[in-house]
Amino acid sequence: MVNTRSDLKIGLLPTAGSPPVEWSAAHDAVDYETAVEFMSARAASIAQGQARELVWLVEHPPLFTAGTAAQPQELIEARFPVYTTGRGGQFTYHGPGQRVGYLMLDLKRRAPDVRRFVASIEEWIIRTLAAFNVRGERRDDRIGVWVQRPEKGQCAEDKIAAIGIRVQRWVTLHGFALNVAPNLSHFSGIVPCGVSDRRYGITSLADLGLPVAMHEVDKVLRAEFEKLFGAVAETQALASTVNSSPGRRSAKSVAPASR
Repeated sequence: MVNTRSDLKIGLLPTAGSPPVEWSAAHDAVDYETAVEFMSARAASIAQGQARELVWLVEHPPLFTAGTAAQPQELIEARFPVYTTGRGGQFTYHGPGQRVGYLMLDLKRRAPDVRRFVASIEEWIIRTLAAFNVRGERRDDRIGVWVQRPEKGQCAEDKIAAIGIRVQRWVTLHGFALNVAPNLSHFSGIVPCGVSDRRYGITSLADLGLPVAMHEVDKVLRAEFEKLFGAVAETQALASTVNSSPGRRSAKSVAPASR
């Protein structure tokens, strides 16, 4: 019998004696290319045993990213810079009011199971939404977290969080994007995550009538993360490290292709 994603074991606690995961939330918008460069370097250091695992929460200026499965026709209008990226999935949008979580975790010290990792991220977001009285749900045929919207029509659902990851040497990169209060009209420039069915749209906590501050979301994310992935410890040095990155470059639109 083939198990569905709903049947997967949830949670990826580290082996006993592992140090806490470093936790950092950026207060200012972070350039996308700078973020990817930093994340890649940090993941490599983690794989070599030279750095601790890290959860990094950021916001980006408005932009589109194309995952490894993105199709050119899914870019409807390049209103913002478009970046190719090595994460899985299709096109997605990042912008102010959206909490992006970059997860650099070592699956070797947890469980080398990518499907379980993705399901655990979904569970993490579902539990976070529940703290704000929002019922988020996973779907076997669609990655991410969804909210039923019966007021929009029969079988209508909106996506409130997207997930796209990459794994190198069993260290994870990229992560999730949770819509807190972004400008939802910005999603119209793409087919979000390749889902074109008219029954499925995009929503946010603000769109659902919940004007929640980002720091409130971060607080719940941290509490629920620890239940599923283990202890965290605040890090203060990350912001200055990223801002001084010599690889910072200006935004540039590129063709939607994987690399």
